[in-house]
Amino acid sequence: VEAVHLIADGKAPRIPQSKEGATYEGIQKKENAEISWDQPAAALHNWIRGHDKVPGAWAKIGDQVVTFYGSSLVDASVPAGQELAIKGASRPGLVTKNGLVVFGNDGKMVLVRNLQFEDGKMIPASKYFSADETAALELTEEEKKMAEDIR
Repeated sequence: VEAVHLIADGKAPRIPQSKEGATYEGIQKKENAEISWDQPAAALHNWIRGHDKVPGAWAKIGDQVVTFYGSSLVDASVPAGQELAIKGASRPGLVTKNGLVVFGNDGKMVLVRNLQFEDGKMIPASKYFSADETAALELTEEEKKMAEDIR
């Protein structure tokens, strides 16, 4: 009650908070979220998950910036997959049926489930090499008639 009265009367002490020990880290920027590949797998996983969703940890694949989402540590034998060269990585990643497997400098693996391209298109990492394939939509006669009725 006394504190409320001091505030109401404008007599409450004003003690500025010390900056020492402050833990606030301002808003992360995309340019600061590039993945440094010379780290153990656990550090890579923490970096990717720590930047998931905003701003998104990224690396260059070819000439394109690709953002990595949804990582997990893998404790198994190296899976079969198609190699994918990633700029700065000491070892190419593997596009597998479960996603993109990347390697830390300790030889351990991290599985990345989703990738997003610069144009905003997001795909499952397992579909990286089939991302450009497009299937034509074929309508049945009944669906064509329904489409015409809707028009």
